[in-house]
Amino acid sequence: MSLVVIGVNNRAMPLDLFERFSIGDDALPKALFGVLSRRNISEAVILSTCNRTEVYAYAEKFHGAYQDIRDFLAETAQIAPEDFSDHLYAHYEDEAIQHLFAVTCGLDSVIIGENEVQHQVKVAWEHAREEGTCGSVINGAFRRALEVGKRVRTQTDISKNTSSVARVCVEMAEDHLGNFVNRKVIVVGAGEVGQGVATALKQSQVGHISFVNRSFDRAAELADMFEGDAIPFQELNETLVAADVLFASTAADLVLFDRLLLEQVMARRNGRDLLIVDIAVPRDVDPSVSSIEGITLFDIDSLWSYRAHNPLSGVTGERNEAQIIISEEVGRFLEQQSARQVAPLIAGFRNGAEEIRLAELKRFENRLADLSDEQRDAVESLTQGILGKILHEPTVAMNEAAGSPRGDRLAEALRELFKI
Repeated sequence: MSLVVIGVNNRAMPLDLFERFSIGDDALPKALFGVLSRRNISEAVILSTCNRTEVYAYAEKFHGAYQDIRDFLAETAQIAPEDFSDHLYAHYEDEAIQHLFAVTCGLDSVIIGENEVQHQVKVAWEHAREEGTCGSVINGAFRRALEVGKRVRTQTDISKNTSSVARVCVEMAEDHLGNFVNRKVIVVGAGEVGQGVATALKQSQVGHISFVNRSFDRAAELADMFEGDAIPFQELNETLVAADVLFASTAADLVLFDRLLLEQVMARRNGRDLLIVDIAVPRDVDPSVSSIEGITLFDIDSLWSYRAHNPLSGVTGERNEAQIIISEEVGRFLEQQSARQVAPLIAGFRNGAEEIRLAELKRFENRLADLSDEQRDAVESLTQGILGKILHEPTVAMNEAAGSPRGDRLAEALRELFKI
């Protein structure tokens, strides 16, 4: 099995570069086929979140797959490969499985143990299955990854006191403001993150929440759920004039709030400060607005910095327990995959030997024509017994070595020697 994962994340490269690699749901079908059409790729899943864009692929040759995926990412971001190659990371075979399991368990997230990423992995896999871009190798790996994620969260307390990305963003804003009492908050974007922000805000006793979304009906649904109000998208700028905090988390490809717009908004606020928390990737807010007097802008990079200075207590021990489970599951998964791969090889080996035995009996058919039925049965038993003894040791050795480097060497030798 040759599973490869190649990707970028917002820890390995600057945010203004990383956001160019983001692939939204609408663009995902085209992107999946863009990967699968490459020469060295047989199966593919794309995982694109606010923290990472990764391509999981089944490939015969690592270097060929690496170049194919690098070129695909270059086309996605419209950047020359040499301008971001230093920021790429790649994992192959057992390291790729280890990485997939760790990502699914939340060990590779800004918030260790967070639950959203397991759902994101599941959705990415479902998209690939719907588009027909994954097969037995990737299906097996992702199915087991979700099982491992469930096991880690069941057998450890890694997610017990873990906040969501939305919750930590609200905490970060609350630390800056002191509290949300009597604050007017606008949430732009009514997806999962927007709903998570609203949930966290209500727990923080926010003064008032307004919801804005391109689909007004969805904004109205959240307004009903959280006792706020829904604002038509075209009235957003006017509403900003009276707001204290803006949370932005849309899936827009382009900036929604540029410098000119926010300069105009701030000019009408009579000197009142505005806090903006931009959770979107790509960003909803032009980063240059941070230099406008009265505006404080937090983005995903701010979230990483905030979490680094405010780590969850006790997370180190839970992470170690989770890593032990992941290591066990990686070993078990690879053994099972190797056993599945070696079984057809052994069957082919034994079937080939049986064909030779039958061909030799056929060749001597005339010489055996005068034998009685009892004598024919004796010859049949004798040849089967000899063949069984010859095949026994190689079969046992192959089964026992399955999943190890020695097993790989024996399998390759068997294919080469017997043309299997």
